[in-house]
Amino acid sequence: MDDKNGQRCILKTMDKDRLLTAQEIAKRLRVSERSVMRYIKAKKLRATKIGQWRIKETDLVKFLRAYSNKG
Repeated sequence: MDDKNGQRCILKTMDKDRLLTAQEIAKRLRVSERSVMRYIKAKKLRATKIGQWRIKETDLVKFLRAYSNKG
């Protein structure tokens, strides 16, 4: 996402050591929690199960960069 277009930049607001739930990721990306679970099951998004699935913000950044259409 680009600040120049007035859109919220996800990457700038992240604390790299923080663990997020699938629900928190879904809210940030504006997708369903089910979609996040599909990314995890397809091994597109790295996660660890600690009670529930947890995703490091650094892994979210890697996912966003890998699947961005900005080449």
